Amino acid sequence: MSHLSPLIQQATGVCAHHGEGAWLYDTKDNVYLDFTSGIGVTSTGHCHPKVVEAAREQIGKVIHAQYTTVTHEPLLKLSDELANVMPSGLDSIAFSNSGSEAVETAVRLARHATGRSNIIAFHGGFHGRTMAAASLTTSGTKVRTGFHPMMAGVVVAPFPHSYRYGWSEEEATEFCLRELDEIFRTESAPSDTAAMIIEPVQGEYGYYPANPAFMQGLAERCKKHGILLIADEIQAGYGRTGKFWSMEHFEVKPDVVITAKGLASGFPLSAVAASGKLMKQGFPGSQGGTYGANAVACAAALATLEVIKEESLVENARARGEQLLERLEAYRDEYAWIDEIRGKGLMLGMEIANGPQRPRPDVAEKLAAAAEQQGLLLLRCGTQGQIVRWLPPLVVKEDEVDDAVKRFGKALEIISETL
Repeated sequence: MSHLSPLIQQATGVCAHHGEGAWLYDTKDNVYLDFTSGIGVTSTGHCHPKVVEAAREQIGKVIHAQYTTVTHEPLLKLSDELANVMPSGLDSIAFSNSGSEAVETAVRLARHATGRSNIIAFHGGFHGRTMAAASLTTSGTKVRTGFHPMMAGVVVAPFPHSYRYGWSEEEATEFCLRELDEIFRTESAPSDTAAMIIEPVQGEYGYYPANPAFMQGLAERCKKHGILLIADEIQAGYGRTGKFWSMEHFEVKPDVVITAKGLASGFPLSAVAASGKLMKQGFPGSQGGTYGANAVACAAALATLEVIKEESLVENARARGEQLLERLEAYRDEYAWIDEIRGKGLMLGMEIANGPQRPRPDVAEKLAAAAEQQGLLLLRCGTQGQIVRWLPPLVVKEDEVDDAVKRFGKALEIISETL
């Protein structure tokens, strides 16, 4: 541990030994309900037997078959299966290792295809840590500070954060769309704008969902001006919100979808999907990478899709999300500093604050630590770490949700005595 970079900040004190489903076991024989899912990565839980077996079998065949040199069966099958679950018409897939790489791929494609330079991102979005991805990220300064100058051509538009503004959803939406139109008049003319990139349900900033009026307003403007709409579904996609893609909540079809995290149940893999017509407008040789579409990762991703379908995990995310929200809302009535709970499906954020402009990161930190002592692993997010986020695997069971809420209740009792 002494040789690990000091810049890597650990959210818990746990050293994992093995995991099974929603449970994680450490090297000291402690057992935890893992409601972090590796920040939404272990969608089928820890070590799902079907995913493990698929990876083991593939390791015995070929581990690395570099996909711009040769193809391999898991790659070809996965591209077909992914095309089947994408919004209609998005039938061409490019693979990378991480979400950041996929974001960079999508930005490059948008600029190539449109011949335009500017990208509109939205305030509070998190898109990654590499140069272009960090330039699009405004969920907090930690990925940007000391890294300037950022990539040119990025314009940030407001997102309807109703809670932060202290407005109704309708007021926030009308304001944001007006400001977007003002951006077209003052900062980035439509003829200079290649794409808009958005998390339909924001992650790191605080688990803020968009809404139908806002998303449809974006789609209308994109269609009118020939601007591409890129949905960053890295955290919210793949069933987490109770729909396969979070965009489905808003009845909007994007031009490009970016996915990663839950795609391969823990193996590094990301993908960008667009129509074949759009993909062909990128420059030859502009996509690829040494480890992209690794054979073992692709095999795990195929098994992940099978598990999601066979075990109805999208529906489970919806049902368990409703259950979790209902149980947590009871605590909100009891503890005044639980100011709001928002999100969709198994992607819920609990705002610990005395009001919209009065965050309590000190309380959130104590809560996460106390929950860990009760055998429940939770993460925090938000600009000050004031939001406790609930991100269990999609396989979580009804009794496990109740168990987690009870453990959290004990943590609440413990810290309330110290405040």
